[in-house]
Amino acid sequence: MTHLDSDHQILYKLMDEYGNDVWNYAYFLTRNRDHADDISQEVFIKVYQGMHTFRGDASTKTWLFTITRNTAFSYRRSRFFKQGLLGGRIASLDYPVEGSSTAKYSTSTSPSAETEVMEQQYADAIWDIIMELPDKFREVLVLSLKYDMKIKEIAELLNISEGTVKSRLSRAKLKAQKELRRLEE
Repeated sequence: MTHLDSDHQILYKLMDEYGNDVWNYAYFLTRNRDHADDISQEVFIKVYQGMHTFRGDASTKTWLFTITRNTAFSYRRSRFFKQGLLGGRIASLDYPVEGSSTAKYSTSTSPSAETEVMEQQYADAIWDIIMELPDKFREVLVLSLKYDMKIKEIAELLNISEGTVKSRLSRAKLKAQKELRRLEE
């Protein structure tokens, strides 16, 4: 096996294991599926080109999310992004991704169609609220809720103190809860 074959295998493993997470994180940063596609592709190109620079100081996920975040911010500053930004509404947290086998319900009985629609509308409303939060609050909340990242991991990824992460997370939850209560009235 050549060095190149080994690099390809590592890349395929990373793409298989983290590809959906990278795409979803890119989506949450840009709020656009096409941009998330472009950013995800760019992230794995950068990973392939720089995989030998990974020192192991952080987890693989943190390393990939750092590359995703930096790539998304560069992309957002680019002229193409500014011209192509059309906005849009998030439909749900998890978009079906090819090859994904994640099931939403693991019980033996499935909910009624009406229940499914109501639950989806409620989930949509929650994610609409989250997506409207200021970037600094939305980002920590998504990293915590969606990706189960620990305070320390989020702090490393965002290059901020753990106290700042805790504060932002608390404020994000309060803002989201307040808006949800307003909608439920």
